[in-house]
Amino acid sequence: MTPSFFTRAALAGIGLALLGAVSPAALALESDASAPIEIAADRLELDNRAGTAVYIGDVEMQQGSMKLTADRVEIERNAQGEVSLVTAIGETERAYLEQKPAPDDPIVRGWGRTVIYHADQRRVELIDQAELHQGGDTFRGAYVEYFLDRRQVQARSETGGGERERVRMTLTPQRSQ
Repeated sequence: MTPSFFTRAALAGIGLALLGAVSPAALALESDASAPIEIAADRLELDNRAGTAVYIGDVEMQQGSMKLTADRVEIERNAQGEVSLVTAIGETERAYLEQKPAPDDPIVRGWGRTVIYHADQRRVELIDQAELHQGGDTFRGAYVEYFLDRRQVQARSETGGGERERVRMTLTPQRSQ
């Protein structure tokens, strides 16, 4: 397997995984799945045997409406070669992830010093200075977890490493028409 194949395969897998284009209930525009994946970074460290790719330095990734930015992005593949875990780390600024669920829906935005995407569980973890904007609602805390298919949010005041940040929510009432 050549590095260019791994890179294309990893990017395709991560793009599809992050966009949630696998099922209709998932959050993503249908056109995102067929959009080209673009990634830019200052450096790439690739290990085909370990199934990892590490992008370092002002990392920007986009596919359709999905955007991911961080100082460092680590992509891991499972034994079948599928993307299993994506870890985005913000060292100078928080890592950032956004996507548009549907044409008429507002963009969902998430920030954290660390953003972890578990592809098999379709789950995103926002860790340390975590923040999620979903429609008019905002969730903040040390740890915010977002389940893509169920559109559920869970938040905690601790990251597990002892850091505390009270959970704060701003819920916007829906306007009747």
